[in-house]
Amino acid sequence: MLNALEVITTVIVGLMVGVEFSVAFVMNPIFNALPEDSGQLGRAHGGRMLGAVMPFWYIGSLVLVAVWAIAGWHHHGTGLVVTAGALLILSVVMSVLLLVPINNRGKTWTPDNRPADWKEQMNRWDRFHYVRVAVIIAAFTLLVTALT
Repeated sequence: MLNALEVITTVIVGLMVGVEFSVAFVMNPIFNALPEDSGQLGRAHGGRMLGAVMPFWYIGSLVLVAVWAIAGWHHHGTGLVVTAGALLILSVVMSVLLLVPINNRGKTWTPDNRPADWKEQMNRWDRFHYVRVAVIIAAFTLLVTALT
């Protein structure tokens, strides 16, 4: 049973990393290259869509890691799992304090109501997101290492 939990948790976190990596290095560069208002509209739609899903994914991943750490407390690799959990907690705190406030503003913007500094706010979100992606990649790496 513990093995199944380990694999499921690693897959769930890995998929989350893949989505966030794709947002940072594929989707947002595509949106930024679109003409006129298309990029801003795409980012707003993405913010609404992913903003509804990702909180459950982050918290669900953290819960799975916590269950893994508790269930495997006396097994090899538990320290790696606990450290991965701490990194996931950091990613949630970063999200709530830094990224979500910008995303909540950006997902409501249209070409008619966006602020003059909207591009600067999106660039700030991108910089915070790059750091968050690095944090969750580190957590994922620790989970994969704990499997061995």
